[in-house]
Amino acid sequence: MTLFHFLSGAVTFGFAASGLFFLRFWRRTGDSLFGAFALAFWLLGLVQALLALAQIPAEERSFLYIIRLLAFVLILAAIWFKNREARR
Repeated sequence: MTLFHFLSGAVTFGFAASGLFFLRFWRRTGDSLFGAFALAFWLLGLVQALLALAQIPAEERSFLYIIRLLAFVLILAAIWFKNREARR
């Protein structure tokens, strides 16, 4: 179980660092696409951290997948809105 926690921490750190990376670009450009990516990566990191730390039985983890789905829907919506703006 120790290797699992180590790798989960590494993945969580990667998601958090990616979120900070996109946050920096959002603050520099003000583009909502970067803000959405930052939020989505932080949501994915939250899910990974909860999986590692919260000792949730496998049968009760479905709400975590809804958070993960929300992160991917956020990314897709941000891309869709960005492409919609480019057409105008």
